[in-house]
Amino acid sequence: MRQRSKEEQWHQAVENAGQLPDYLYINGERVYDSSLQSIESVDPGSGRSIGAVPAGNRQSIEAAVVAARSALQGPWRDLPPRERGQLLWRVGEAIRADKARLALVETLDNGKPLKDAEVCVERCADYFCYYAGMADKLEGSSVPLGAGKVCFTEHVPIGVTGHIIPWNVPLNMIARGLAPALTCGNTAVVKPAEDTSMTALLVVELMEKVGIPPGVVNVVSGYGHEAGQALAEHPDVHHVTFTGSVATGKTVMSAAAQHIASVSLELGGKSPHIILDDADLDRAVPDIVRAVFANSGQICSAGTRLLVQKGIYNELLDRLTQASSKLTLGHGLDNKDLGPLVSAKQLDTVNGFATRAEARGIKFVSGGQPVHPEGFEQGFYFPPSIAMDVPVDDELANDEVFGPILSVISVDDLEEAITIGNNSDYGLAAGIHTRDINRALKFARGIDAGQVYINGYHGAGDTVPFGGFKHSGIGREKGLAALNAYYEIKSVVVTLC
Repeated sequence: MRQRSKEEQWHQAVENAGQLPDYLYINGERVYDSSLQSIESVDPGSGRSIGAVPAGNRQSIEAAVVAARSALQGPWRDLPPRERGQLLWRVGEAIRADKARLALVETLDNGKPLKDAEVCVERCADYFCYYAGMADKLEGSSVPLGAGKVCFTEHVPIGVTGHIIPWNVPLNMIARGLAPALTCGNTAVVKPAEDTSMTALLVVELMEKVGIPPGVVNVVSGYGHEAGQALAEHPDVHHVTFTGSVATGKTVMSAAAQHIASVSLELGGKSPHIILDDADLDRAVPDIVRAVFANSGQICSAGTRLLVQKGIYNELLDRLTQASSKLTLGHGLDNKDLGPLVSAKQLDTVNGFATRAEARGIKFVSGGQPVHPEGFEQGFYFPPSIAMDVPVDDELANDEVFGPILSVISVDDLEEAITIGNNSDYGLAAGIHTRDINRALKFARGIDAGQVYINGYHGAGDTVPFGGFKHSGIGREKGLAALNAYYEIKSVVVTLC
């Protein structure tokens, strides 16, 4: 039997994805607005269009917020918590049941390997099911005030919530904020990233099918400086969740402050990963590779600064070079180790970091420039890359690249590693490999980071609070801590007659 060409495989995948969304979703309806411009959705692996979504504007956001406000004042807020939880559980199960299509569309829209997209679908479903179980457990407390008075507190929804979603893990990020917001009884307007809007619209279709009332969740695709800005500025949006760059996070925070809305900001990192001379290198090397190259380096908490004690520096560098050379790169449909970067713009950004580093004399022991896998010459590919002996004050050691580039730095001891690790505006994550629990805990206490991994980078799950120190953001997502952003505490004091 003749083997199908890459071209034929790609066209078959696009056909299998079915009719892709080309509308906004507001108040339970698909909104087709011919006056809006379109945003082309480009498959990062091939550079080809797979469809287009509307570029929603300020008027679109206004309509979505009005719908969300109306739904908030309607039956959703007063729905018995157990019933709300049951609906959210059904959302999770519907997402899981539609895994094949959601993963395929995520791969075509975002570029990640299909096997990774399938994991993202499962985690998206997990968020809804996890928080569904909390809907009827948001209990208040009683406060003793002495004879003649009764005081109790209750948790009430914060109101309409706005969710500005990044492009690196769209399905995860949709659920990470939306699930706890809905659990607390809020309604929502979601603004997905312009590069990756498809799966947000598919998920809200599933929510409609399981019975989430109209207006509870609205999705407006569009550009950040238009739709995103309008969402953050809207006076009837009471909380804004944003994941992205520090610069944009400041803009979102400033806009929300004008009407005293609260914010949850996750703004990236330049996370240090420390390898001490007593580390188990057989265990550490796979962790390092996964920490920096997973999702082609497009992870905010990626361990991109590798601080290695001098006694093992050369051996570890050799091992990492060999390990990275074995990683495969290709279209997401081919299920290689790494897929493409999300866009031509992101490829230019990552390549710019590498080109400038080489011009400054920094040596790459692997990778360092774009490549083109056979059959996909127009895709946005950058290989796993390792830069050695990076100066601690170099931009490669300080700025978030958001691509598959590892900066390797030698250190004398743990104390120097902590000092260098903390010499950053970021403080999202950090990791260490050592057999000495005392040194490990000293590092955990001393490093400025919201999550610290010991002998297993990215070892946490969706139930562990996640967020950063310093410029890495405000607030916590995941786990029970995420619920705190989405309710107000109301105190009721009764004087007995």
